[in-house]
Amino acid sequence: SDKLIFSFVGYTNDTILISNPNENIDKLLSNTNILGEVEIVERQAGTTYSRLETLNVQNISGAELGKAACCNLSESFETNASVDASFSDAATGAKQIKLLGLSGKYVQMLTENIPNLYGLSQPYALNFIPGPWMESIQVSKGTAAVVNGYDAITGQINIEYKKPKTADIFYLNQYFNANGKAETNIDGSIIISPKWSTTVLAHVQNDFTKLNYELDMNKDNFMDQPAVTQYNFFNRWDYFGNNLTFRTGIKYIDETRKSGQLNYDFKKPSTQQDYYGVYIKTRRAEGFTKLGWVNPEKNYQSLALIANIAGHFQDSYFGRKQFDANQLSLYLNTLWQSNFNGNEHHKYNTGISLKYENLHQSLNDSLMNNKEIVPGAYFQYTGHFNKLNYIVGIRGDYHIQEKRFLITPRLNIKYNILGNLIFRVSAGKGYRKANVIAENNYFLASSRIIDIAPDLKLEDAWNFGSNITWYIPAGKREITLNIEYYRTQFVNQIIVDIENPRYVKFYNLDGKSFSNTYQIEASYQIIRGLDFTAAFRYNDVRQTIDNQLLIAPLTNKYKGIITASYKTKLEKWQFDLTAQFNGDGRIPSTMDNPTKYQREEKYPMYTIMNAQITKYFRKWEMYVGVENLLGFKQKNPIIAADNPFGEHFDSSLIYGPINGQMYYLGIRFAINKK
Repeated sequence: SDKLIFSFVGYTNDTILISNPNENIDKLLSNTNILGEVEIVERQAGTTYSRLETLNVQNISGAELGKAACCNLSESFETNASVDASFSDAATGAKQIKLLGLSGKYVQMLTENIPNLYGLSQPYALNFIPGPWMESIQVSKGTAAVVNGYDAITGQINIEYKKPKTADIFYLNQYFNANGKAETNIDGSIIISPKWSTTVLAHVQNDFTKLNYELDMNKDNFMDQPAVTQYNFFNRWDYFGNNLTFRTGIKYIDETRKSGQLNYDFKKPSTQQDYYGVYIKTRRAEGFTKLGWVNPEKNYQSLALIANIAGHFQDSYFGRKQFDANQLSLYLNTLWQSNFNGNEHHKYNTGISLKYENLHQSLNDSLMNNKEIVPGAYFQYTGHFNKLNYIVGIRGDYHIQEKRFLITPRLNIKYNILGNLIFRVSAGKGYRKANVIAENNYFLASSRIIDIAPDLKLEDAWNFGSNITWYIPAGKREITLNIEYYRTQFVNQIIVDIENPRYVKFYNLDGKSFSNTYQIEASYQIIRGLDFTAAFRYNDVRQTIDNQLLIAPLTNKYKGIITASYKTKLEKWQFDLTAQFNGDGRIPSTMDNPTKYQREEKYPMYTIMNAQITKYFRKWEMYVGVENLLGFKQKNPIIAADNPFGEHFDSSLIYGPINGQMYYLGIRFAINKK
């Protein structure tokens, strides 16, 4: 052809005739008409199931956390169907989570993939992580990877904090509620250089003491919620070099928790008063370091060192019971990652780890110490073959104090049946050492006699699970349908026996103990801006207690949840509504108590509704909401509140909310990075 065509994006095409094929040609193209900038906007779901992860991982984003007040981690699961968060007792304000029908102590808690918040910190740990600090939460059900240890029995919950590179330059969250609680969260980040950046996060909580002391909706002369003063600080530094990554940070928390009878005077010693008081003083310091190196010649090879050290100190009394404790924890992990012959479809991780824990406890005149030194090693293989992904891992740990070698095998498989239909299956084992007083010290807010068997062993359990995730096309969008089943079966469990109202007994399992959970969940964006989720879970949790296989006490038989979130077209308003339908459950027998101190042996189903409205402005937003809109609360949560120093006093039989409706107001202000 004697025609030469010039064409390039953004310029007008031109064609010229070539008369001499040997001549040099210079051609200047003219600009075409340029369209204005086009923005394509889509609202991402707040909670999503990963399509890529081999494990069954649910990601809770910052957007989801903003649908509720989310003052701390315990309030981060109000819109979540998989995790339950409830009060442990009616006196201390301690909260616990449940996953797969079992207590949160069987969940391995991680902060940025570092095992954390166990032992002495476990009863109140959910209050130690402010909601505005969190970037996201990952909930992994069933057996987890062996890289992080042997502790995960029902799964893992990992908290990702805000990162210096992506966090706002300045962020403020101010919160107030009608019960007298005020919180201030301030954080800021600075990018010092292309390689160095830092973030400072600060949290202050103060409950107006006078209002708390007067808050007694059930008229039992006990505060409905504790007066908490908390100061929380976190500073982190990140370094990203060409082949070297370094992260380090320090945290410190100081918390004072006061509760008890309205007339109690905290300025006087407890032994000089006729009223009942609860006082818990907590100080916790923590430091972590992550160091990573990538082989510059083989970028699929990397070496990492992870270290975390924490000191936790608690001084407390429950009535006339004095409980003081301190715990030093150390975690070290080295991790080597590579491929087999450079094949990215076949990877492996291997390394060695060390867990150290030294716990000192003093209950009145009794001393109880516990030490754990557990060195370990692991190997994990991750493979990909067509539609099949699998993770096979095994680790070996030697528990020096128990003189026992622990073998932890774990298997996770994901198979893409179709492009939009995914099947997962998992199986594995887990272990944990129970610190029965530290983990259950809220039982001290009762007259129960503590009876601990002298031969407590390690808890030992298998977990098996499967789930199907189906992305179903529906109109211009798709329905996400997730169906799952998990079974946790204990080889040994430390039974917490509260069937006799005079005692709380801790002893090794003698018989069967298991948990079966079935869950179905569907989410769909009905119209633009309107997200809808509905879920239902059935729990079958049983334990052999005093030679009888019983339904686990204070555990809901089922839970249903419906959430709806609507954001207007111009993103000026957002409306969020959550309804939880909690099933009935068994209450341990109180028939040995006098008639007026007896309770029903079964609690009814109940409904909790939360609602929030958010108004967005250019750089700030305001939100108002109400928790427990229908006002349901457990009647007479404290047994024998009229005689707290008598033998029948008990605040531990809690199954539902203690407070009625609670209104709140807050503002968020942010200066974003460009």
